[in-house]
Amino acid sequence: MPSYHLAQVNIALPLEPLDSARLAGFVSSLDSVNALADAAPGFFWRLKTEDGDATAVRAFGDDRIIVNMSVWESPEALSDFTFRNPGHVAVMRRRREWFVPMKEAFAVLWWIPAGHVPTVAEAEERLEHLRRHGPTPRAFTFRHQFPAPDAQAAADPASEAARCPAG
Repeated sequence: MPSYHLAQVNIALPLEPLDSARLAGFVSSLDSVNALADAAPGFFWRLKTEDGDATAVRAFGDDRIIVNMSVWESPEALSDFTFRNPGHVAVMRRRREWFVPMKEAFAVLWWIPAGHVPTVAEAEERLEHLRRHGPTPRAFTFRHQFPAPDAQAAADPASEAARCPAG
């Protein structure tokens, strides 16, 4: 089992309040899409309140922003769900009907030790880091990924030599 898992957060600013008629299609899809994520291969955890979703979580300096945060086994598992799961893709295709187009980064990935549950404050810091510095090993994107810290160390011959000195 890997010693690191992938955390992700993405945020969205609804065009109208969640209880509006305009957002009804999005809100009515939450339970089914969350159930798909919960059952997806490589899924470990998602942010949710006692209501079963995270729409009541307030963060990122704007009470209107909604937060989606989860933990996955790997970038491949998250990507498979995000871009290949028909139920999730159907909702993503309609995002322009429901959300304001964001001018800056609205999603970030980062590695966490296996078993760690990321906090909203941690997610805020990682997204801010990505916005200020672009993709780095600390905060990155699907397009510009970095390996898990243990994978990077295993691939580095100098690191191997330091762990196993000759002698």
